[in-house]
Amino acid sequence: MTDVVVVEDEPDIGDLLALYLRREGWRVHLATTGADGLDAIRARRPDFVVLDVGLPGDLDGFDVCRELRQSSDVPVLFLTARDDEVDRILGLEMGADDYVTKPFSPREIVARIKAVLRRSRATDDATSGATFGSVLVDIGRREVSRGGEVIPVATQEFALLEVLVDNQGVVLSRRQLLDLAWGEDWIGDPRTVDVHVRQLRRKLGDDLPLVTVRGYGYRLG
Repeated sequence: MTDVVVVEDEPDIGDLLALYLRREGWRVHLATTGADGLDAIRARRPDFVVLDVGLPGDLDGFDVCRELRQSSDVPVLFLTARDDEVDRILGLEMGADDYVTKPFSPREIVARIKAVLRRSRATDDATSGATFGSVLVDIGRREVSRGGEVIPVATQEFALLEVLVDNQGVVLSRRQLLDLAWGEDWIGDPRTVDVHVRQLRRKLGDDLPLVTVRGYGYRLG
């Protein structure tokens, strides 16, 4: 059974989301603060996290995601009342897999969670991999290591890396990368690809031969 932790301080929103998620047959745990959310995620090891950015107390959603990404690659979807490009980019750079602005439809949240989980589970079924210098991309285990050390990467970062590995030496446009790694029905800013590429380069270093083709897209190898 799919296990989802929802960290949302507004009871009406949290309860509504929980209702729709449970209709899918998923197990849902609600938390209302960043600290409680982190405790729940660490204890339950869920399949997915829905995380409000504007949480009360010492830990907001960005803080929770930052802490989480030090030890876990669980998929994260941010909820926010702020429709600001800087916030969206910051959230993605911290390792979020998706980002939705309030007000939203609960059905949209369900659809986005399903899309991320499909990509994640499709990756789990794969068996191939590739090595680039000290960087090993193990598709079957859904794991990336550098110099023998496992490097945590977000679900969407891995989905992008998998597409690039499967198309080594081929220049892919941002639109092609979005269609292949996010899905053809994904709606959002194409610059999301650039944010995830920066994250992969930061985490994996120069051994990853990820080349920018100016004005078009990217090539691996």
